[in-house]
Amino acid sequence: MFNLLIVMLGGAVGSGLRFLATLACQSLVKGFPLGTLAVNVIGCLLIGGLAFVFRDATGMRETYRLALVVGVLGGFTTFSSFSFETFRLADEQQFVKAAVNVLANNAMGIIAVVIGYRVVERWA
Repeated sequence: MFNLLIVMLGGAVGSGLRFLATLACQSLVKGFPLGTLAVNVIGCLLIGGLAFVFRDATGMRETYRLALVVGVLGGFTTFSSFSFETFRLADEQQFVKAAVNVLANNAMGIIAVVIGYRVVERWA
């Protein structure tokens, strides 16, 4: 139960940071989702660094990993989790699985957005 609370609190922090970062970036460029791109790239950079830190971390508490990686970065961007999981598959030489992960997440994600949008559009 404590781990769930830690993840939820971290998620709240990450979501707030995503909102602020997106606002800051969108004020710079109009007509392109620069905020989302920036958040995704920053999240990927951070999860890569943290993955290394937590890889062989002796004495590093699992609570810290949950709070930062699952909570804060999960709230900041789930794209970072997707990217790290794809990297891990490729790093383990599971290239087909890595490619399927990229294609499935992107294609199915876009299709799901279209379906969700159209279903609600018809109900409205």
